[in-house]
Amino acid sequence: MTHASALVAVLLAVSGPVQDLAALDLRIADYTGAAIGEEGGAMQPLDRRLKLRPCAARVDITWRSEQRDTLVLQCPDAGGWRLYMPVRPLPAAAAQEAAVAVQRGDSVTISIAGQGFSISRPGQAMEGGAVGDWIKVRPAVPGNRPAEVMRARIAAPGVVTLSTG
Repeated sequence: MTHASALVAVLLAVSGPVQDLAALDLRIADYTGAAIGEEGGAMQPLDRRLKLRPCAARVDITWRSEQRDTLVLQCPDAGGWRLYMPVRPLPAAAAQEAAVAVQRGDSVTISIAGQGFSISRPGQAMEGGAVGDWIKVRPAVPGNRPAEVMRARIAAPGVVTLSTG
């Protein structure tokens, strides 16, 4: 049995509660900015035969490389799991438009909006990225207290948004 097929057998053998794959599919579409099957989105939904142990923490989603052809989904829990999701490539012109909009160290405006409210504050980018990318940012805090690093999506050059969900 190969390592890959052994891993699949272990993932399929999990009994008890399982990770909500439909919710992960929605997060993948939100992360890539494209629906499953569309250009720039996951090629297909997560395989419903997977019986992944539920992740107590929020599942991390990142690009595997700068080519943006594969996503990495990782449960940060002790003994967590990791999946790789292929992404349908963007046309060459659209890929070139995905230029860096925020660079590490840039001052950014961090915003969040919901039903009937909108809040924004200054912050600093801890990573660089293109519009649509999720990056780490640190809000500006008065005094010498370090603020907690959070993940935000680049909406425009110098502007990042937090998810309300």
